[in-house]
Amino acid sequence: MQLVTVAGSPSVGKTSVILRIAERLRDGGMKVGIAKFDSLSTSDDKLYAARGFPVATGLSGALCPDHYFVSNIEDCFAWGARQKLDLLVSESAGLCNRCSPHIADVLAICVVDALAGVHTPKKIGPMLRLADCVVITKGDIVSQVEREVFAHHVRLANPGARALFCNGITGQGADELARILRQSADIDQLEGRRLRFPMPAAVCPYCVGETAIGEKHQRGNVKKIRFEAAG
Repeated sequence: MQLVTVAGSPSVGKTSVILRIAERLRDGGMKVGIAKFDSLSTSDDKLYAARGFPVATGLSGALCPDHYFVSNIEDCFAWGARQKLDLLVSESAGLCNRCSPHIADVLAICVVDALAGVHTPKKIGPMLRLADCVVITKGDIVSQVEREVFAHHVRLANPGARALFCNGITGQGADELARILRQSADIDQLEGRRLRFPMPAAVCPYCVGETAIGEKHQRGNVKKIRFEAAG
């Protein structure tokens, strides 16, 4: 079975892009399923099911969605194997820019929004910098010059990735993405594989439910701002 991780910030169009790609792959004879990760709630699973795609859904709740992903992706892979899928797409929750939901030697896609501003790519971190392919959405809303400048900044942030535009509404650009997924390598198992980059560091008291403000409540992994002395 093939596996691909698709990650991005909230509302960049991950689900729309995945639907367009999955439809093209299905038309080509592949059986595609989706493991949908989210934080508090989602209705995307209904969109996938309505289009006839097998879908498994996990909500991280109070946990970091990226840590939740790592704890559950192997089980999702086993589910995909039981479904006899040709390709399993793992869609992350809308993640913070520090997250790292990509696995070594597993095709990794980061979805970004052309409306986010040209300097956004350098702020995203390993989710974009270590992806194999960066998909730029909503390019139809900005000018050709703005699209080219945004794509240039994507390439500056990750020179090794392919930067492609995809319209989740019309499907323009989905054929090229489907071709990339179709050529990805088969994966036999995930046990023993490694993430491409460490997860955000933990644990502090606030990670496990502390709500009180003040230094006496701050223990463990705490990082403080250093202020310059007044002149």
